Parts: sequence; C-alpha cells; structure tokens
Amino acid sequence: MSKKKNSFLMQGMILAGASIVCRIIGLLYRSPLFGIIGKAGVGYYGVAYNIYNIILLISSFSIPLAVSKSISARLAKREYINAQRIFYGALVYAAVVGGIASLVAWFGAPYFVGTQKGAELALRCISPTIFFSAILGVLRGYFQGHNTMVPTSVSQIIEQILNAIFSILMAYVLILPFLPSDSITYEIARHGAAGSALGTEIGVITGLIFCLAIYKLYQPKAKIQMRHDRTKYIESYRNILKILLMTITPVILSTAIYNCCPTIDMTLFSSILVDKGMKSFTVSELYGVFSGQYNVLINIPLAMASALTNAVIPNISGAYALGDTRRMNENIEMVIKFTMMIAIPCAVGLGVLNVPINGLIFGVENGTGLGANLLRVGAVSVIFTCMSTVSNGILQGMDRMKVPIRHAAVSVVVNVIVLYLCLTYTSVNTFGLVFATTAFSIVMCFLNAWSIRKYSGYKQELVKTFVKPIISAALMGVIVGLIQFVLMKLLPFGRIAFIVCLVIAIPVGVLVYFAAIIGLKVFTEEELKNVPKGTLIIKLAKKLHLL
Repeated sequence: MSKKKNSFLMQGMILAGASIVCRIIGLLYRSPLFGIIGKAGVGYYGVAYNIYNIILLISSFSIPLAVSKSISARLAKREYINAQRIFYGALVYAAVVGGIASLVAWFGAPYFVGTQKGAELALRCISPTIFFSAILGVLRGYFQGHNTMVPTSVSQIIEQILNAIFSILMAYVLILPFLPSDSITYEIARHGAAGSALGTEIGVITGLIFCLAIYKLYQPKAKIQMRHDRTKYIESYRNILKILLMTITPVILSTAIYNCCPTIDMTLFSSILVDKGMKSFTVSELYGVFSGQYNVLINIPLAMASALTNAVIPNISGAYALGDTRRMNENIEMVIKFTMMIAIPCAVGLGVLNVPINGLIFGVENGTGLGANLLRVGAVSVIFTCMSTVSNGILQGMDRMKVPIRHAAVSVVVNVIVLYLCLTYTSVNTFGLVFATTAFSIVMCFLNAWSIRKYSGYKQELVKTFVKPIISAALMGVIVGLIQFVLMKLLPFGRIAFIVCLVIAIPVGVLVYFAAIIGLKVFTEEELKNVPKGTLIIKLAKKLHLL
C-alpha cells in the first residue's frame, strides 16, 4: 500500500471519527429533546428538516464534493492558481444559489409542509441555514481538495455541540409561554420544533466562522504556491462556472433523488394512514419514532461511510486525471473493504443490542417500544446503505456523474412501490418505512457495484471483504446476545441494566470481532503495517497470540 493510500485512510478515519462523535452528541441530546417537545414535536422537526434537506440538496449540498473534486484534479497537475480560482468561483455560486434557496424555503413553507402544519414555523426558522451551509460547504470542499479533513472534522464537532446545546435551550425558551402543561400540546410541539431548528442554524453559523478562520491562516502557504505556479493556461471564471455546473448538476440530481426518499416516504406515509382513519397527530408520533429514533441510530455507521467517501474522492479524481487506473482501483478496493469492515459489525451490534441502546438513549419505556423493534428489523440496512453511499462517491470520482442519477431514480421507484404495498395492503405501518428504505439501498448498492466494474475494470474481492467479516460479526453477535440475555435476567429492567449491558457487551464484542478478523486473516501483517495505527494493531494482536 502506498503512502498516498495510507494518507487517504488516515484522513478518512479522522473525518469518520469526527462524524461518529457528532452522531453520538446528536444521540445524547435526543432524549431531553423528546422530553421537552414530545414525539409529535420531534416529528414536526423531522418533517421540516427533511424539506430543508431536499432544498439544501438541490441548491448546494453537492458543493463540497464538486469543489473538492475540481481542486484536487488541479492540484494533481500543480495548477495552484486555477485551484484558487475554483474556490472563488464556487463562493460566488454558493452565495447566489444558497440565498435564493433560503428565500424559497421561507416563503414556500406553508405549501411544502402539506398537512403537517405544525412543521411550518420550524421550516421558516431553519431556512436561513441553507445560505450559511452553502458557504460552509465551499470551505470544507476547499480543505478536502487539499487532502486534509482536520478543519472539516473539527468544524463538524463544534457545529454539533452548539446544535445540541441550543436545540434544547431554544426549544425550552419557545415553549415557556405554554407552560405549565400536563401534556405535550400542539402549540408546545410546534414551537419546540421551531426552537430545535434554531439550534441547527446556530451550529452551522459557528462551524462557518471556524472554517473562515482556518482558511485565513492557510492563505500564506497558498500564496507561496501560486507564486511558484508555472501553469500557462489560467482558467476564466466563465469556464470555472461551467465546470462547477457540469460537476454540481449531476451530483445535485443524484443526491436529490437519493435523499428525496424521506420526504416522499413521509408524504405517502401520512396520507395513506390518515386516509385509513388514523389521526394526523398519531401519524406524526409514529413518524417521529422512525425519524427521531430509528434513523438517528442507523445513520451513525453511515457517517463513517460518508467520511471515507469524502476522503477517497480527491484521490480517485487525482488518479483519474492522471490516467492512473491501477492507483484508482487500489483506492476503490481499500475504501470498500474498510467500509464493510465497520458497517457489518455495526449492523449486527445495533440489531442485537436494540433494547439497551434504545432504552438508554430514548428512555426506559422505549427499550421495548416501537423504536427498538424497528432497529431489530432494519439493522441490516446499514450494510447496504453504507455500500451504496461509498459506491456513489466512487462513480462521481471517476467522472461518471450521470450513472448514480439513473440508479437513484430506479431505486426511488422501488422504494415507493414497496412502501405503498406495505401501507395499503398490510398493517405493518411504521415498519413499512423500514422495508421501503432498505429496498432502496439494496437496489442502489447492486446497480452501483455493477457500474463500477463496467467503467473501471475493478473486480470486487468477496471473501475478505464480505464473507469473513460477516462470519466474524455473526460470532460477535452470538456472544454479545448471550451477555445481554444473562444480564437482563439478573438485573432489574431499567437504565442500570442497560448501562451495565452496554459497558460489558460492546468491549467484549469489539475484541471478539477483532480476534475473528485477525484469526481469519482478513488482513496480513504486511497490510496491517500500512493502515492507520497499524503498528499498534499488530502489537495488540501479537499480545493476544493472534499473529
């Protein structure tokens, strides 16, 4: 493995670590937020956030990837001036498009939320965040294009900490006029959701300020590079805008289709169940469990896949620009292997430990509630969702921008069909959302895998990437399940039992999986030397007599 591959893995793990920390912070503030604004309030926030996310996707979500990809391709050729001009052009694009999108979200809020009128205020509160996110995306793309994930990672953690603090604080402040109350009323849920949206906005603004400060510190080095630039062809801003649009537009279409499922699912879920006689408030509560509990937990491993994707795209783009197919395929192999190494045990762990995880994070009563049951059934989707996310990024890095669009369109159709059939002809209700989103990721995963092989000649290795990690994770799941069973029998059902179970089961599960992976020779000692912290891993493995 080359130093560049090692660097990509290190940067990817830094970003993945930050993303997981952010998800954990997000989990920690969910429980008090549920207590303040209730399931309906979280449901209203989920509706507003999904709409905000779609508008963000359409307007500027793909900007970091486009900027990273364009800058890394020019840095590979030592075109430092052109790389900087890409950054300036992207800033103008982000400011204009982000500003327009924010206004669309603000004035269109009454129409976008449909029957969920309680989400209108939250959507208006979160709408300015689209503008700030667009500018922040350019800065993060700039850093990622320079193959450093540290500014992005730190800014994400700062953003999430402020988000957590102010989501709770602002939610409480906005519901004060309606207190005291014996129950979560419509007005408490509505205003609490708006307060949570304001917390999201404050977090993004803080992350933006941090990235602007880091960019300012980096400028002396960038100016030295530009002074030594011997590039004869300086790209015009018109050409840069064209390049950005050619990169951004396909990514926008792909990610918009890819991520529009939550909004489509929410609309279909609400309309069908209301037509079947269920109260709108009850539907909001059910969707709140799906979006505020199940999705939050399922998306923790996805943060790792997204981070590794963001780290590998500059490497793939640089190799593609230089015509280095061998290095490109090496990066593809490594990012898929590492993603599966983490995604597979995460899926098993979430599925087996669904009771203590839900009960500890969302309250004891949720330990055996709907959220835990959804997680038990849908944990397997982690594997396919992570794989589809990574393969999406690989295709985009190879300039096959339109391919994920076609695949996402097909997957959305499958998703809608599965959800419609589940809700119309069965009584699975919220489980229909789980089945539909899982079907989406499975279809996307296999279509992308087929295209990667077609366009790169890459042949996927199966045994070490999938079979052996699945065997290792299954062994881990059996042992962790036995630990959980014994402890739950010995201890009274409650938070203490959940904490003891997780404190014992998780470290044991990690050691069992680690031992199985090494024992099955998924990695050779030579390969381990070249992965981040590989020397420490080898020392630990030898102490345990695994090597």
